[in-house]
Parts: sequence; C-alpha cells; structure tokens
Amino acid sequence: MYKSKFVSDVLVFTVATEAKEGYIRYLDSAKELGINPVVLGFGQAWKAGKDIYRKSGGGWKINLLKEALIPYRDETDKIVLFTDAYDVIFVNNLNEILQKFQKTNARVLFGAEPFCWPDPELAPKYPEVKEGKRFLNSGTYMGYVPEILKLLEREAVEDTADDQLYFTKGYLDEDFRNEIQMKLDHKSEIFQNIYGVEMDLELYSEENKTGGPERYYAQYHSGHVKNFTEKYGTEYLSVKQITPEDGTAEWRARDLSLDQCMAKNCDVYFSVDSIAAITNNQTLRLLIEQNRTFVGPMLTRTGRAWSNFWGAISKDGFYARSDDYLDIAHNVKRGLWNVPYIGSCYLINATLLKRYDRKVLNFNSLHLDPDMAFCSKLRELDVYMYVSNRVDFGHLINYDTYDTTKTEPDMYQIFDNQKEWEERYIHKDYRSHLLPESVPQQPCPDVFWYPVGSEKFTKALINMMETYGKWSSGKNEDDRLEGGYEAVPTRDIHMRQVDYDSHWHYFLKEYVLPLQLKSFHGYSNHTPYAKPNFVVRYRPDEQAFLKPHHDTSTYTINIALNQVGVDYEGGGCRFIRYNCSVVDTKPGWILIHPGKLTHYHEGLHVTKGTRYIVVSFVDP
Repeated sequence: MYKSKFVSDVLVFTVATEAKEGYIRYLDSAKELGINPVVLGFGQAWKAGKDIYRKSGGGWKINLLKEALIPYRDETDKIVLFTDAYDVIFVNNLNEILQKFQKTNARVLFGAEPFCWPDPELAPKYPEVKEGKRFLNSGTYMGYVPEILKLLEREAVEDTADDQLYFTKGYLDEDFRNEIQMKLDHKSEIFQNIYGVEMDLELYSEENKTGGPERYYAQYHSGHVKNFTEKYGTEYLSVKQITPEDGTAEWRARDLSLDQCMAKNCDVYFSVDSIAAITNNQTLRLLIEQNRTFVGPMLTRTGRAWSNFWGAISKDGFYARSDDYLDIAHNVKRGLWNVPYIGSCYLINATLLKRYDRKVLNFNSLHLDPDMAFCSKLRELDVYMYVSNRVDFGHLINYDTYDTTKTEPDMYQIFDNQKEWEERYIHKDYRSHLLPESVPQQPCPDVFWYPVGSEKFTKALINMMETYGKWSSGKNEDDRLEGGYEAVPTRDIHMRQVDYDSHWHYFLKEYVLPLQLKSFHGYSNHTPYAKPNFVVRYRPDEQAFLKPHHDTSTYTINIALNQVGVDYEGGGCRFIRYNCSVVDTKPGWILIHPGKLTHYHEGLHVTKGTRYIVVSFVDP
C-alpha cells in the first residue's frame, strides 16, 4: 500500500470560528515550524454544541472536514492531519511528524488519553494495552485521505453530536478498525494530550539552533526505572511498572502496588519515592529488625529541618511542630519515635494489609495527598507509625532545586546536598592528601599534583559539555569575553554557558582552596576567584595543541577529564623554561601551577582521539 514520503502531501486542518488567545497561540506555534493549517469555519457561528469541554459536542468539526476533503477523494497519496485549534500547539515540524506516523504502520492514527470520554461505560470494550494510554482522544488525528473519509462517512452525524463518541464507536468496531488500519498513539509519540497527566510532564524552553518552541519532556525518572527493571527485574519475584504514560492517578498507582504485594503473598511492603535518597545499603534490613507494623527511616533535607515525618498534627489534620521535632530531625535525640505521619519512604508489615479491605485502607482522598490520606486512615485504625533515626539512612532531595532539565542534575546539587555530592564526585584519596604529613607530588618545579575529582565527576563534566555542544571556534574573536578577543584561544565551553559558574566557584572554595594553602605557603587564604572557567577539547582534526603562552592568572588549575592511552594519544603540558612535561595525566587529578611570569608552557599535540581538560585561571 502506498506510503507518502513528502511533507507536501500532508494537509493540515483545524476548526475555529474566532481569534481567541488559544487560537493565536496555535497559529504562532504552527508558523514557527513552517506549518500552514487550513482553518475551517472561521467567522461562522459555532454549531458544534455549547461548552464541549464539559459536555458532548463537536460533530460539526466532522462535517466541516468531510466537506473539505471531497476535492481530494481520489488522491491516495495525501495525508490529513487534523487538530483542534483552541487547546493545541505544535512542538515539531511536519517532517518529524510524518516520519513518526509512518513508523506506526497505521492508515489512521488518533491521540490517546487516560480517560474514557464521553461514555465511561464503553471502557471495557477497548482493547487492553501493555503500555501507555488506552482511550481515544479526538482532538488530534491523522491518516490517509481514503481511510479518513471512510471514517468520516461511516454514518451521518449531527453538528451537535459528540465527535469523540463518533470516532470511539468506529474504533471499537473491530472489523472496521482493521479495515482502515486505525490505531491509537498510546505512548504519545506524536500526540501528547495533557489533561489528566499534568503532574507527569515538565514544560521548559529549550534553546536550539532553529529557535524552536517550547517542548514537553516526560517525567525524569521514567528512563531510570525502565533501565533498572530491564537490568535487575529478573532478580525479583514480580515486577510491575506503571509509567506516566499510563495516565494512572498517583493514589491509584499506590493502591495497585499494595494489591500486587498481596497477590504475591508478600511479607513486607517497602515504598521509596523518587525524592528519597537512600545511602545506607542496610536500610531494609534495619527497618525489618524494628519489628513494627509501620516504620520508616528519618530523612531530611541536608542542613535543614525539612523531613519526611511530622512530630504532631493540627486539629484539621495537617502539620504541626512537636516540642521534640527539631531534636529528632537534627539527630540531637536518637531512637525510634511514634509519629502521626511518615512519607517518602516506609515499610509496612503485610499482616496489616491482609487485615483490612482496600476500601478501608487506601491512598484515596478528595482533599489530601495520597500519603497524607493513607496515614490519616492508619490513625483512624489506631495503627502506630514509627520513624527511626537510630542511624543515618540518607536524605531528601530538594525537588525545588533539583532541576531535571539539566544534563547532570546531581552535579548541580553541590549547594543543597553537599555531603552526598562530595561522596559522589570527590576523589576517595582527596582528604588524605591534605594531611600535614602528606607531601605533594611535583612532576615539574612548582607544579603540584593532587587527586580531586572522582570518575563520576569527570564523566559528568564531559557529558554536560558535549550535550550542550556549542564549542567555541578556537579563533581569537570570542564574544563571550570582555573586549571580544582571546590571545591564546582554545576550543572550549565556559562553565557559565551550562549555568555552572556559581557551582564551580563553590567547588574552588571548598576543594581547591585547601590545596592552594598546602601548595603555596604564605599566599592569601581568601576564596579563589577565577575567570574564565572552561572545559577544553583537543582533537587532531580540530585543535590538536596549544602554542606557548603565559596564563593570565596568579595560579592555574588544570584537571584531566579522561584517560591518556585509552581515550586519546599524545597530549599533555610542557613547561618550557624547565623543559619538563606532564604527559601521564590521570582523570580527576588536578595540576596547580603559577601563572603570569614563571610558568611559560604549551599544550602538546593530541595525535589520536579526544582529550578533555577543565581549566580555571585563579585570581587573574
């Protein structure tokens, strides 16, 4: 059967009667991507029924499109893309949409949503789906003209009838569905419906070369969960993954997890939310040993009084601070504490779940968050809840500052979760090199060498820069600098370009300053200031070396980010006056040397592969 390959074969239609704000936004997004929709019904009185967002209606849209397609009836190569106008925006061009449509092998494709509208009683008749949203949404669809016309002409429809019900009946007719190869975009690969899944999406502006519009990104942890279950899923008795695309409400998903536990005759139920960073690998065992019906580990935001438990509740069932809350949260008092609320991470003895029907014990509430609702029902059932701070279990991620739009969001947590940041990104031998008895390595005169960054640190910096991808030209003209000129240019990306300059200065203060004091006795112990801070990339086909020069710094730091002999060959730094070279650099190790007058140096040729280093000119 013929498949269109050209964007010119795509006909885009919408229906709008007046220029409301949503319609203007729709046209702006289309114009940005070079899409020119044909607007049907503009200037006419609306005939599709009143308040179709809450009541049935929309049949007029079917009749308008049916009439508009009559001239194309015999053009089997034409594809129709229909969208609503007042609550839709385009986020990709027609070429991308067309390619994704062809991969579905559908002749007619509709958007999908998590709700069966307008007749919920039809829900059982829908085919089951393993992943994604199950029910048809009529706000966006596309298909080849012959099959679309068969659908539109399947039966007569009144202008005020419901278009979604009309298309639903066509889809639920299995013979007709197969005849026109009608499918739903269950995983929202082309049509992303927002209603009912707002909490599972993030909207942010993406700067790109084409200046494209804002794009929607799925929930950050979906990929992590998928990778974990693929790698470790076979080690568990049962794995059931519920993704944001399923459209399942949070309380319902949590109830389903309890049901899954009971179906497998579990002994304990252990719940961990994405904001709970468990760093103690004995947590599960330690909680079980408490021998309590409901118990959780105490987790706080590092350095703050924000925690996953309440010490008391107010008369209306919300948070109230108890007299000993701060002592417990700050570990002044250690022990096992009876509390009225725990969230984010907890363990339940399955005897409790077997004792009560799900109608009695569940996460559902019209007025409370799911975890608050569950704890409220436990209190009503006189079930005691306990939180333990007998040992350190971990902490809570600050979701207000944990920016999942960043390539390496954990790297940006140096302010909010410094303890975990240090454990993750600072070299395991860093502290031992600060001891008074430790003698710094000097591969060249007054060139000091220390371990500072871990393997995760080096890989994260490379990933941040390569994902950003806007490497400088390596020419003298550089509009990122004051004056717009660089005497000794490199192919690089500045830390501020990836919004990391303030984090890097904090890194200099916390981890480079102690090395400064150990290396240069008598030099000021003020907080280092560096300008610029940047990652350099050396390649044989780009910039393979750096000519002899002095740095405009009091001292310079240079941290190797990848492995010589593995990731690249050649490279290194030669200090010309001393005829001394450092070529056996180690990932995560920092070279510290004076700048300006004494240490005239050059970057040696990289003969193969790609070499990355991070450089700061301290106290210029």
